[in-house]
Amino acid sequence: MRLSNLAAGAGVALPEGVDAQVTGFAIDNRKVAPGTVFGAFQGTRVNGEDFIPAAIQAGAVAVVARPEAVVDGAIHIASAEPRKLFAGIAARFFTPVPETVVAVTGTNGKTSTVEMTRQLWRIAGHRAASIGTLGVTTPEESISTGLTTPDIVTFLSNVSGLAREGVTHVAYEASSHGLSQYRNEGLRVAAAGFTNFSRDHLDYHKDMEDYFAAKMRLFDEVVADNATAVVWTGAGEWADRAIEHARKRQLRVLKVGEQAAGDRNDIRLLAHTATRLGQELTIEHDGRQQTITLPLIGAYQSANALVAAGLVIATGGDPGQTFDAVSRLQPVRGRLERAVITPSGAPVYIDYAHTADALEAAIMALRPHVKGKLLCVFGAGGDRDHGKRPHMGEAASRNADAVIVTDDNPRGEDPQEIRRAILSGAGSNATEIGDRREAIAYAIAQADGDDIVLIAGKGHEEGQIIGSGEHMRVLPFNDVEVARESVAQASAMGEGK
Repeated sequence: MRLSNLAAGAGVALPEGVDAQVTGFAIDNRKVAPGTVFGAFQGTRVNGEDFIPAAIQAGAVAVVARPEAVVDGAIHIASAEPRKLFAGIAARFFTPVPETVVAVTGTNGKTSTVEMTRQLWRIAGHRAASIGTLGVTTPEESISTGLTTPDIVTFLSNVSGLAREGVTHVAYEASSHGLSQYRNEGLRVAAAGFTNFSRDHLDYHKDMEDYFAAKMRLFDEVVADNATAVVWTGAGEWADRAIEHARKRQLRVLKVGEQAAGDRNDIRLLAHTATRLGQELTIEHDGRQQTITLPLIGAYQSANALVAAGLVIATGGDPGQTFDAVSRLQPVRGRLERAVITPSGAPVYIDYAHTADALEAAIMALRPHVKGKLLCVFGAGGDRDHGKRPHMGEAASRNADAVIVTDDNPRGEDPQEIRRAILSGAGSNATEIGDRREAIAYAIAQADGDDIVLIAGKGHEEGQIIGSGEHMRVLPFNDVEVARESVAQASAMGEGK
């Protein structure tokens, strides 16, 4: 493709007589080949402008960078927002794309919501995929990407590859990092979901307002002009503010939740009742009431499922068929996933909850199913938002009967200091066991038949991150597998209670 055509599609005019044949895009100079457009961006640790000479030497024909960047030997496409411009140009290169694309933002629930959206589309007969924390989930396979929102080149390449494989519907997670760094631009997003909002990532965002503003880029700039905003009203004030953003953009608004009333298109949750294997939801939509059997436990799972249903309906799905399909949803890996039953008969659940709000939601989701005690094992990630740690300890102690504070990806920090910060907010029902495997085994050994064990924080993750930079190591660790191993060992030793 000609660079001039790609640039023109993004609203950029190259100087007269300047053009080049483009073969690809890259933001890593080691991936540059002859004909590549290189994106040179300033990061928190690395300045991509330092690698411009290496990229040009490797064959870059153009460099998208700040006006003050030095570009010698290639076309300099200058912008004060080089990430945004690079994404706009790259989006014209990576074609075709699926005809229906939706995105989901929020602090918690993004992974479950996009995966449930994919499942609902699949049940309706579409070839659908999701992109997010779990990787790229296609109708045939799941491929891990390692990031909630991959870099823009990987993202657009993945989406275009899915379209070439016949995928027509894609749901992706729009994280605050991805939105603020323009890592998911360029697609026609037909509908966007907002799940909830609470403290997280304040190691990256300067405050809650900055964090929320990053989320709202999805409504303010990313979605198509005639898109639909699907908002979970249970997010309270933040939901109201999200709706204000959507209406200011003149988007259609589809409200979901107990407070969703007034518009026939809204999905109002009238009642939900916990059952042994899930819950029954009574909803109202388009003037009709109906009861749905959701085969997943937890009130927040009902929120995720109904937002997913809203996204499907907003993009043309038949409401009746969509609500019927909710009863066929499967659990999402690492999201209130039942891993094993202890020798005493206590179920062990794994969840990705790693904020105070998410911990409370996971515990309260399990509470209706507990006859005895609820034991919660969790930690906090190192080199991340320090301020949330005492709040996590407080939330866990207040809502669980017994708390075991352990390690969770300490990275470059002292694990003991992380645990100490969590314990500063916890109550007298908290126990400290640094080794995560030992902590899980302890909780399982303590659980009686009427109890439930929740292991929170890592969810689907396959490793424990120790150290940072060149000293970083990822030790194999999967909560589901470790829980099963602990139960097997307890059974073999006759230690089940």
